[in-house]
Parts: sequence; structure tokens; C-alpha cells
Amino acid sequence: MRSSRPARLAVVVLALSASAPAWLAREARAQQANFDAPIDRTAPPALTGVAASAAEGPMEGVLVTARATGSTIATSVVTDGSGRFAFPRERLPSGDYALSVRATGYRVAAAATARVAAGTTAAASLELAAVADISSQLTNTEWIMSVPGTDSQKRALATCASCHSLERVVKSTHTAGEWVGALRRMVDYAAESGSDDIPRRPKPRDIPDAKFQNLAAYLATINRSRGDWAWPLKTLPRPRGAATRVVVTEYFLPRAVIGPHDVSRDDDGFVWYSNSAEQTLGRVDPRDGAVKEFSYPAPKPDAPLGSLDLEPDASGGLWLSMMYQGGLARFDKKTETFKLFPVPPELATDDTQQSMVMPAFSNVDGKVWTNEVSRQSIMRVDAATGKYELIDPFANAPPGPAHTPYGLAADAGNNLWFMDFGGESIGRVDAKTLRATFYPTPTRNSHPRRVMYDGSKLWFAEFAADRLGSFDIAREKFEEWRVPTPWSFPYDAFKDSAGFLWSGNMSNDRILRLDTATGASVEYLLPRPSNIRRVFVDNSTRPPALWAGNNHGAEIVRMEALE
Repeated sequence: MRSSRPARLAVVVLALSASAPAWLAREARAQQANFDAPIDRTAPPALTGVAASAAEGPMEGVLVTARATGSTIATSVVTDGSGRFAFPRERLPSGDYALSVRATGYRVAAAATARVAAGTTAAASLELAAVADISSQLTNTEWIMSVPGTDSQKRALATCASCHSLERVVKSTHTAGEWVGALRRMVDYAAESGSDDIPRRPKPRDIPDAKFQNLAAYLATINRSRGDWAWPLKTLPRPRGAATRVVVTEYFLPRAVIGPHDVSRDDDGFVWYSNSAEQTLGRVDPRDGAVKEFSYPAPKPDAPLGSLDLEPDASGGLWLSMMYQGGLARFDKKTETFKLFPVPPELATDDTQQSMVMPAFSNVDGKVWTNEVSRQSIMRVDAATGKYELIDPFANAPPGPAHTPYGLAADAGNNLWFMDFGGESIGRVDAKTLRATFYPTPTRNSHPRRVMYDGSKLWFAEFAADRLGSFDIAREKFEEWRVPTPWSFPYDAFKDSAGFLWSGNMSNDRILRLDTATGASVEYLLPRPSNIRRVFVDNSTRPPALWAGNNHGAEIVRMEALE
């Protein structure tokens, strides 16, 4: 329905007819604010309505977000082909809600609120107004689509997107010479820096200015150093069809500086996250959003804080890779205590960094795998004694690109499998002989990043190739799938029990679900700008639910596909 009337929100409460006792029981449970209860799609919604604009009428693919006053939880749904949205009762208990939208080129024309009450379905009409300047609404992928340049020049922008939005780059006025100085500073920022948290590496890098000049010259051609842009802004289409049938729940963390990097849900239903900015391990109760944090010491107080990888061991303990703090930490959930495994001085460098950890089969031989970024090598620590071994898997490798061991997985014999993020191979280190074997991916310069192991296959993201891949260990056979949106830079991949492969990325604010049997894929848009790293799929729910951390947004995200 088109309208040119002054924008306002109409909220209508619709009385429901008498219902069966089973429905009343579901309603009672919903009012107890259990955000983890299964969604009953046969029950009447808690809130429904239509989102429309004067230009388009009812609009498909608008994300509508509801957040109760004072709540740390927000719920989002997407409008269907008729512009209608519907919030499941289990995700929207009674209360007063502020409503917001995400639709590139639009905003809510007036403040929108709704009151949800037990036994009723609230209805809201949202009128959207066009915005004059869409530049603040673009994702990093859309900026890369928009700016002129070669493929290699554009791919260099992925490094910028690790720390901040490309909006900051294209709206700057730095000349090429000024960019050299800026890049010189940024290369010494820690790997897990963000827009407002920029700790420096322990040891400055000795890189000549000449190395920055080509990138600096390119950046000066796509920013505002020579005036306004002469190229049009390009945007991705709004969600359609299957991409609209989803519910997203956001759990906001207590401090904006928190950088939730990896997430994992345990058998007790708690969601755990590593914090790339602070010496804490976090836990979220998805039933009510309660957050509990557990602090651990900083062995190197003058080095950047925080951890990256988070992995459980066979007994339920949680391991963290301590990045620039040098070593690993294990958390015992029963005693709520940490045990630290620092890298010994004789194996450490000024820039020692452990970004990965793999304890999944440490019960086999007592050994936990990790990497050593400053040496681009592998390490193994004895969990009983704390003794480390340094392993160079590339000692006998043929000449090629710079190697970077990154995503780790272990098989039932505690043999290590790792992604060579610097190149295009999957590596294997034999647990007994420590001999390394390499399997090049079908796509050159794929830069495989994070990985999961399902007992027979490795599932991984090919960051630089915009592909997802699998490797059948027994058959030594690869399979690859191209992601639907170029410049997505997929970071991770996770295969669920229903046969879908999920992936997150740092660039386009979307979660990808790919059917490995047919190759068909769906991209689900997230409610706000996001920097998604590791993804985890909870197979205990039907359908499986995806969990991820918004590394630059201090929130944990759950995505429930409704088909």
C-alpha cells in the first residue's frame, strides 16, 4: 500500500479467539522470557505488520528489529514478498519495544514503538522514508564493488576491513604521501585492533616505505583527496524468498570494547566466547541473555591483550590461544579456574603469538596443538608438563608463497591438519613422526583460513578465492563451491547435521548457508554492521541454529533459519 501521508506508526492490538490448553501453555512459557525456547511456527505471532515506502509500497527484504526498553537482547525478522513481518511469540515476550529497520536507502520515517501483551497479537505499520545519502549504509563488500581498481588492488582492501569499515578509507582526504605514513603506523597495530581499540605490536616491523607506495597511491585515487567521488555507489539487493525466512537474536555484551571472536555452545546450553581485546572468557545464557565473565592473568602486561581461538577438549575444558600474551590457557568449567601454558623463553621471540589452539583429541597422547605466528610454525604442548615442541612443517616444502599456519583441526589419532593461510594448501603433521604432508587446493592462491572436521572431511573457507571447500581425508579429494557474492572474503565454514555448510565473513554483513548436495545457497542479512569471524552451528536444535560473534560490535548473534 502506497502512502504519502505524514509518517507515523500505528499499533493495533488484536484480540485472539479462545484457544486450546496447549497453546495457553506455550503462551505461558513465552511470557517467562525464555529466548532459547523452540519456535512454534503454528502459533499466532507476538507482533506482525507491514513495512512500506512511498517509492515502493510494501517492501520485501526489510529487516525489522524489536528491542525492549532496557533489554540486552534484540530480535529481528525480515519482511516477505508482501512486505509483512511476524515475530515468533517465543522471541518476543510481553513488553514495550522500540522498532528499527535495515534497508539500504531507507530509514523509519518516525519513532516506532509497539506494546506486546500475553494473549494478543500486536500489529504495527512501519512507513519508511528514503535517505539522501546512502554512503553510511554500505557494507565493506559494497564499497569494494563500488570503487574503481583492479582485482589485486581491491583484494588489498580486505586487510583494512579486518579492523574497521572501508567507509573510513573512502571518506578520508589523505594524499598518497600521507597514506604512506598512515600505513606505516597501521602495520604496527596488533592483529586484533578495532576502530577504537588499537594496541601496538610488541615489536615494530622493519618495512621500508617503498613497500607501501603502490597501495598508498591506489587509496588516494578512491578517497576524497581529489574531491568528491566520480564513481557511483553500488549496493547488493535486499533479501528475497528464502533469505527472508529467518529469525536473528542479538545478545549485547556489557562493554563496547569486548571483541567476541570465536563462539561455542556447550552441552549445558551456555554460549562461550573468546575476547580479542581483554583477558576474559565470556559466557552467555541464551535463555535470558545473562553474561558472566571469567578473568585470567596477562603474562605480558605490556603486550596487547586478548585471545582468538576457543576450542573444547574431550573432557569439556575450554582452551584459548592467548595471542601476543604468548601461550595457551585452559579453563575448567567445574572449578571456574584457569591454567596457563606460557611459551618458554627459549622458544619465544619478541613477537611470539599463538592465534590457534587444537585440543580436541589431546586425550589420545596428552598433546595440544597450536601455532607460532612469529616463526610461521607449529607448536605442541604437553598438557601434563607444560613442555613445548617447536615444529617447522615447511622445512622441506618446495619454494612458494609465504606460509602461514592458521585454522587447525585434529583427527582421531591427534594428527594435526592445518590451513596454510599464506598460500593454497592444507597441511598434515603426523603426531608420531612430525612429518608434514601438503595438499594444494584446486584454486590457486586460495588462502584457506578456518576449518572444522566432522570425522571424515575437513570443511574450510578459502578467504581470497571467495569459495568454500571440503577435503575428504580418506580419498584425498577436494570439492569447492563459489560463494554467491564476490568480495565476501569467507572466514570460516561449519557443516551442520542437516547437510548445510554455513559461513561467515568480515565484509558483507551476511551469513551464508550452502546446500552441499545441490550447490544452492542462501545469504541471510544481519541487522547491523558486522564483522563475523568463527561460526558455530548448534545441531541440538531443529533446525540447527548458527552462533557467531560480531567482533567489532560487542554482541553474540544467533541465526535460526525457518526452513
